[in-house]
Amino acid sequence: MPRYHWILILASTVLMIAGCATLHPDYETPSVSVSAIRALPSDSIAPRFEIGLHIINPNRAALKLQGIAYSLNLDGHKILTGVANNLPTIDGYGEGDVTLIATTSLLSSMRFFADLMNAQRDTIAYELNAKLDLGGLRPNVHVGEKGEISLSGQARQQLP
Repeated sequence: MPRYHWILILASTVLMIAGCATLHPDYETPSVSVSAIRALPSDSIAPRFEIGLHIINPNRAALKLQGIAYSLNLDGHKILTGVANNLPTIDGYGEGDVTLIATTSLLSSMRFFADLMNAQRDTIAYELNAKLDLGGLRPNVHVGEKGEISLSGQARQQLP
């Protein structure tokens, strides 16, 4: 292969890499925080939870969430995992709330409830891990929140 072909291939590769790097040079990762965790009434023996996420989009372009995968630990017990795909679009320089409804399985939460009954306390420690799929060439956003759920219904987020 002639030398100018190698130079042309190298120059094309450098231009493509530089072009991709400038697609979103000022893109900032959206901010996600837990706004609420509440126990919901349930018709079955398996408890249900409502998990509220507050999302802030610091970018010009709208944030079209393709999906969320999440898990919730209560007092160190992995209680539930789930996914959601019917999500709102967060406008550019805007914010919005996402509500996830999750139901635990009876087997995965038996140890947690046994521990809860054995130790009387006013709060339950929670840890929520979520992955937001932003679609396209944007990277996924990973969120980890820790806090406490008051048995009176109020959630308190721990500061880092």
